[in-house]
Amino acid sequence: MTKTLEPVATTNELPSATNIVIIGGGIIGVTAALALAERNIPVVLLEKGQIAAEQSSRNLGWIRKTSRHAQDIPLAQAADRLWAQMPERIGHPVGYRQTGILFVARSPEQMAMHEAWHRSVDSLELDSRLLSPTDIERLVPGGQDQWQGGVYTPSDGRAEPALATSAMAGAAIRKGATIVQECAVRTLSRSAGKVSGVVTEKGEIRCDQVLLAGGAWSRRFLKNLGVSLPTLPLICSVLRTRPMEGPTDIAVGAPDFSFRKHQDGGFVITQRGKLDAPITLDHLQVGWRYLNQLRTQHSFLNVRLGRHFMNDLALGRRWKHADTSPFERVRVMDPEPNTGLNEDALRNLASAWPQFAQATVDEAWAGLIDVTPDSLPVIDQVNAIPGLTVATGFSGHGFGTGPAAGQLAADLLANTDPIINPAPYRFNRF
Repeated sequence: MTKTLEPVATTNELPSATNIVIIGGGIIGVTAALALAERNIPVVLLEKGQIAAEQSSRNLGWIRKTSRHAQDIPLAQAADRLWAQMPERIGHPVGYRQTGILFVARSPEQMAMHEAWHRSVDSLELDSRLLSPTDIERLVPGGQDQWQGGVYTPSDGRAEPALATSAMAGAAIRKGATIVQECAVRTLSRSAGKVSGVVTEKGEIRCDQVLLAGGAWSRRFLKNLGVSLPTLPLICSVLRTRPMEGPTDIAVGAPDFSFRKHQDGGFVITQRGKLDAPITLDHLQVGWRYLNQLRTQHSFLNVRLGRHFMNDLALGRRWKHADTSPFERVRVMDPEPNTGLNEDALRNLASAWPQFAQATVDEAWAGLIDVTPDSLPVIDQVNAIPGLTVATGFSGHGFGTGPAAGQLAADLLANTDPIINPAPYRFNRF
């Protein structure tokens, strides 16, 4: 994990009962807990490891509407408003800045994709605009590449993943939520077919409802309950430089790299054109659902069969409430960063903007992303298990939309008017 992750002080005492239990201490679970606590609804959040120790602190920190599916943009717009309000709401900075995000294209084909996206969101009142090569040079000076053009959304922004979720968790606790770390939920308790509690490694908590916000672990948890959620893993490797002079505060995504300014003055960089795709047993079970994605995006995937397959297999797929669960065997999913991809990203970036040739790497990490067949999350009740709601499968977009996604989940749990129309995120679309 990134070495700058802010720790959260939580209780070790497990309540015997509450109204709602949240499984998972990433940004979705934490913001749901915050929203529920603000409504004086008793809520207990259980995290098998540390708050935000997995993808919620390992992502790039981008908060964007650019290049999202049109049906996903209302959630991103709602998140923009919540991010802007967050420092005052929780009494703590989260590193949020509305500095804009720019995607650049090298080829006419790449530019055509940006143009098609721009047309697809024409009715949504975004401030996105198409750029010429001259516009790009004005916004991000000193470049050496021959860009065809790009697309830019000034209202997009960034926040600091190593800080934000921890700060929100602290606020949730102050407002009445109970958070317990190092406490894995093994399974659900049910009475007359409905959720009546959760069984943890430390004992049982009675409750009326459960929110599963377990990220890449959600599929395994649901599978043990007889519910199939189609998600597959991808691994993104990231590096952060030491403080340095850069060309812009705007976050920039190119076909084979991306960068954004970090609050300490360095830059967060990744190889945007390639992700590691470790093969797992799940590929045999749900891989056919991803054929359309594979046809269009196979060049972006570094498919590997190796240690991840064996480690995943060894965790097991079935267990009982008295058994040690996979979530106790692996407290924090901590994949090794792909040094080759990180070096490639920095080399490509330095070729495009020579200022980065002087960059010194301060740290590198990797995070495991849970991807759905349509790259949209599931935020919905599970009809097969009354009392269970899921908010997962964010496909690498969970940090940016996290505050609104957590709010939407809280709305569904509280049976109040949802912050946005939840229809795109229904479970049964699969």
